[in-house]
Order: sequence, then C-alpha cells, then structure tokens
Amino acid sequence: MDSDAYDTERGPSPAPPRDGDEGPRSVCPGGSDRPGPDQQGPEEPGPDEPGAVGREEAAGARGPLSWRGVFGVGVLCVVCALLVSHFVMQPFLIPSGSMEPTLRVGDRVLVDKLAYRFGGTVARGDVVVFDGTGSFVQEAPPVNPVTSLVRGAAAAVGLAGPSDTDYVKRVVGVGGDRVVCCTAGGRIEVNGRAVSEPYVMPGDAPSSVRFDIVVPPGTLFVLGDHRADSRDSRDHLGDPGGGMVPVDRVIGRARWIAWPLSHWASVRGGRALFARVPAPGGAHG
Repeated sequence: MDSDAYDTERGPSPAPPRDGDEGPRSVCPGGSDRPGPDQQGPEEPGPDEPGAVGREEAAGARGPLSWRGVFGVGVLCVVCALLVSHFVMQPFLIPSGSMEPTLRVGDRVLVDKLAYRFGGTVARGDVVVFDGTGSFVQEAPPVNPVTSLVRGAAAAVGLAGPSDTDYVKRVVGVGGDRVVCCTAGGRIEVNGRAVSEPYVMPGDAPSSVRFDIVVPPGTLFVLGDHRADSRDSRDHLGDPGGGMVPVDRVIGRARWIAWPLSHWASVRGGRALFARVPAPGGAHG
C-alpha cells in the first residue's frame, strides 16, 4: 500500500507546540470549559469586594445576641412583669406573723387584682390585701420619690416587702353586718350566727377584745388569723373610721402561696364557713 496515500487520507498530524504555547484544553460536552486539576476556580471576593459584607452580616445574624440585644430583651421582660403585676397578678411578701398559720413570714403570695373588678364582690372569709391609709394608718408617711420608685418596682416582682400602708387580713364582716365578740361559747357572731373559724392560730381565742359593731356600707371589718399577734380592725375601733377598711382600698384577693416551693398551695379561704350567715338587717335591731 502507498504510505503517502494512507497519510493523506488520515489527515495531517497536529503540529508540535512551540515554546510558550499552552497545550490543548479539554472541552466538556456542550462547549463549556471545566478547569483542569491544576487550575483554580473563580476566586472568592476579598473583604472589600461586593458580596463579602452580605456574608458577614448573615453570619452575625446567626451568631449570639450582642449586649445591646440582651439588654433590650431584659428591659422588655421587666416591663411585661411590671404591667402584669400592676394590672393582673402581684406577688406580695408576707412581712409578719399576723396571718399564721395560713400565711407565714417570708411567704410570697400571688394577689389576684382582677378578683373584684368585673362584677366580683368581696365576701366574708376572703383573704385580701388592702391599702390601710385612712383606716389603719391615718396619714401615709413621707417617702423619698426615688426610693419609693425603686422599692415599688422591687415589690411588684416580689423582691421587696410591701408598702408600709399595705396589709393582708381576712374579711369577717361586710357592709351592714353586725359583728359581735364573743358568744357564750367563745366564738365570733355575725348577724346573730356563731361562726366556726378553723383557720385561727391554734391556742388563740377568737378575740381577747370584746366588741359589738355594725359595719358601715362600703366598708369591711377585717381580722388576722393569728388573733393574739395581729393589729387589725379591733385595734382601731376608736380611731376615725372605726378601723373599717373601704372596699375601694382593696388591692386584690390572695390566691396562691408561690414561694417557697415547700409552701406552695392555694390560700385557704373561708367563704363556706360563712355560708349560713343571714343577710344583714334585723339582727342588730
């Protein structure tokens, strides 16, 4: 066979590369170039190039909150707690033993501020927190505005004691009731009906002070459960107002003991114990 003819049919051989020329590139199907093993892909943008800032911001958004964010969340939580405390439910630190054994010194009770705002009425046997200004305290003591603000905020979340004019007692008589102490059996009588009081401190008499009073309309006659260690309506019978607490001075009804956890319980009310007391009228002639 003619070798020249064979070479002509096979086509010319590629010329060898000259110095400085690159070798042939590999071509992917479809015409797109694919970098070889010794070639690098497109470089990442530098810190000053577009695209770098966006990635840094995205990384920062996924990272931990800054101190400003933590501060903002803290302020929001405090504001929410103060709003709830002011309008709905407030922790109240028990400062004395006047309500033992129901409430002990250091207990923190949750006071329901909505209990009497939407048609509810204060009833005999309820344990209530009230402002004693004008009944137990004739004039509120002077206070420093800054100190009062700080203490009020701390008291609102249960970290400080209540105001000097705030008290917690049990309602024994409501407007129109005749309350007498004591019957021949040594019990308190309301509208001619003797009342059993199992919540009274064991060993205490229902009252060592004798009285016979009629509760004016719109007011309450209140006593502590620890009758021998409670300054209550009995101690102010001769004061202006006769120791009666205006209903509009009631802050709320004590519902639960929230702290310490070992004391967690609902506050034992006594409405059922007064259920058979007749309505006011006629009993006090």
